[in-house]
Amino acid sequence: MFRRHDPLSAAEAAFVERYPAYRATRCVDRLRATEYARFDAQRHTYVDYTGGGVYAESQMRQHAELLQRSVFGNPHSGNPASLATTDLVERTRASVLRAFNASPDEYAVIFTPNATGALKLVAESYPFAAGGRFLLTADNHNSVNGMREFARCGGADVCYAPLALPDLRIDQEQLLQSLAQPAHGPRLFAFPAQSNFSGVQHELAWVETAQRHGWDVLLDASAFVPTNRLDLSRCQPEFVSLSFYKMFGYPTGVGALIARRSALERLRRPWFAGGTITFSSVSAAAYDGNGFYLTPGVAGFEDGTVNYLSLPAVDIGLKWLESIGVELIHLRTSALTSWLLDTLRELRHTNGSPLVQVYGPRDTQARGATVALNFLDPHGSVWDCWHVERLANAQCISVRAGCHCNPGAREAALGFTSAHLAPCFEDKADLSFGEFKDAIRDRVAGVVRVSLGVASNFADVFRLGQFAREFLDQRAAAVASLPS
Repeated sequence: MFRRHDPLSAAEAAFVERYPAYRATRCVDRLRATEYARFDAQRHTYVDYTGGGVYAESQMRQHAELLQRSVFGNPHSGNPASLATTDLVERTRASVLRAFNASPDEYAVIFTPNATGALKLVAESYPFAAGGRFLLTADNHNSVNGMREFARCGGADVCYAPLALPDLRIDQEQLLQSLAQPAHGPRLFAFPAQSNFSGVQHELAWVETAQRHGWDVLLDASAFVPTNRLDLSRCQPEFVSLSFYKMFGYPTGVGALIARRSALERLRRPWFAGGTITFSSVSAAAYDGNGFYLTPGVAGFEDGTVNYLSLPAVDIGLKWLESIGVELIHLRTSALTSWLLDTLRELRHTNGSPLVQVYGPRDTQARGATVALNFLDPHGSVWDCWHVERLANAQCISVRAGCHCNPGAREAALGFTSAHLAPCFEDKADLSFGEFKDAIRDRVAGVVRVSLGVASNFADVFRLGQFAREFLDQRAAAVASLPS
């Protein structure tokens, strides 16, 4: 544990007095001292949970013990090792459905390499066509933005619902207008339950609204589910994408598409691979141009052999989170985030100017435990976020710098317009990041992102506050201009 010196103890006492419900989460402090002891042993302040969750020691032990005592084989067979694997895979599928309160009659679980793989599966298989539409929110991970290329290839119109300042929430009036516009083909609406950039939590009620207007809905739940309950008996999008390592750290390389069975029937795979077919022929293909039959159900969407030795760790991780309680994790991270936001907002240079610019909501109303920010010097110049990251690295504080694979949120937060970005795309076959920074002419290019999760404690946010204070009255080492 970090040494309990007086400033930390006094600050934590005041924090608990202000957030008395936090006392109910003390069990997580005990877990921090045992299951996550490596953080304190290394004096490591880990605040990059939106980038990747963290695993408990017992998760690793349980998985290792299972592998040590068992014989598992490729599930695409009928031998004992294969049957043992198939049983574990199906048990994990059932565990995922239970975790999200999804009826197995209504929903199916398709295992993918990650959330990106789940999104690509929908994008390549969705029946985009002329007269159809693909509607996205401007606040989306690039893995969702990239789906527009499949939509355009299919002839569908692509449009974005814009973000509104200062909270970086979707302009709901414009979104509802876009949802109400008629179309003459399949329509898909994609949005994140929680922004991976700003922490904004978007309205899950949009799912039902869109469906009433005839849209299929894809909900990117990757940033939402680590600290929030997603109940698919109440909110029922056609498709949900997620990565398990974002939830509980281990295993990496496994994600899922949770899809309504009725929606899966409308998807058409553009290819086939090992494991996705019941039968194929080389000879027959020469005559009829087909020569294969896709496997019915989820197996027809799982390309090749699933990561079957890692899947039991998904079941273990889901049970681990449930043993703590997602609602408890939400309560804890919400209180810590609220304290951090207030602390950062109160920090001011001697001349009275603010030290920190927070992008997005200033409180925890409809927002998650992800905070996007930049440090300002006394004259309002912005510290380069990558320089701040390097300074944090030197103190073993894991933050993240950049646009966080969310260009729409970055552009809205930092005031980029089409005119600012046009030079990046004119007469260029390719563009390096250095060339991008040159093209935008020394404008602020990114933000520092701080995010909390299951093992976060008060010492983490207190240390962040202390780190921030080191910038007080300091002239920015790398000057960039504020949005004009």
